[in-house]
Amino acid sequence: MMGGDYAPLEAVKGIVRYVSDGGSPASLVLLGDADLLRPLLTEHGISPEAIAIVHAPEHIGMHEHPTKALKEKKASSIAVGFGMLAEGRLDAIISAGNTGAMLVGALFSIKALPGILRPTIGAYMPRENGRLGFLLDAGINADCKPEHLAQFAVLGTLFMKHVMGVEDPRVGLLNIGEEEGKGNILAQAAYPLLQQQPGIRFIGNLEGRDVLVDKADVMVCEGFTGNIVLKMAESIHDIVVRRNIHDAYFDTFNFESYGGVPVLGVAKPVIIGHGISGAQSFQNMIRLAEKMIEKDLLGKISEAIV
Repeated sequence: MMGGDYAPLEAVKGIVRYVSDGGSPASLVLLGDADLLRPLLTEHGISPEAIAIVHAPEHIGMHEHPTKALKEKKASSIAVGFGMLAEGRLDAIISAGNTGAMLVGALFSIKALPGILRPTIGAYMPRENGRLGFLLDAGINADCKPEHLAQFAVLGTLFMKHVMGVEDPRVGLLNIGEEEGKGNILAQAAYPLLQQQPGIRFIGNLEGRDVLVDKADVMVCEGFTGNIVLKMAESIHDIVVRRNIHDAYFDTFNFESYGGVPVLGVAKPVIIGHGISGAQSFQNMIRLAEKMIEKDLLGKISEAIV
């Protein structure tokens, strides 16, 4: 509850939106400073007695060193949350706080699933036809081997199929040309592995101009390139807002509307949101965690990775 630029207010507003949806909502456990959370919940029409609060008074700032902060701030919401997740007292964890701390917690508190070479994180890419593409890795694996990209393709395919509802996801390798044999050593070596990789529909190389059109549903690359593409896409929305341009397609570049993205390949659902997340984003992150559990995405990953 304490993570993000607008915490904990926007997180509370997101919970209000989620609870108001009706249906069978998940049992939420709020991790954070209880003295701040209780009056905010009351102010927004939620009885503090009606929802579980775990007091975690310490806070990890956005610019703190992740590993050092987790070791030293045992009472922070991220540290407490990952402890509960590892003990089986939570089924998923969500935060818009320090991304590095969330990743360290995911990798060292709950570990990777058996057979996973490297967990990965993706990014949604809005296309002109209204559908979303999924780019991975988006920044946590700056240097990769070809077999990592092949596994990212499997993880992205399973996520898009079972969580995002894409029937038969198409996988493309982000490259500097469409022809086989193009690219650096990594891309050239990854291409035949992707051709042979069971469980995916590989359609070949993608160029940068293909990222925002409906050519592939899953786009794989190492995290160095992926993060540059992600930050460039985010800048499009910033420019549109600054220039007061109103266009339905460019509105889809507001990444808050998609909530967060999961760390794929770890043993429990871990959802990381943007630091500027607002109420809508928190609501969508809860929905995403709920859907990952409902669809048993981690079980399907375990079956696919041998």
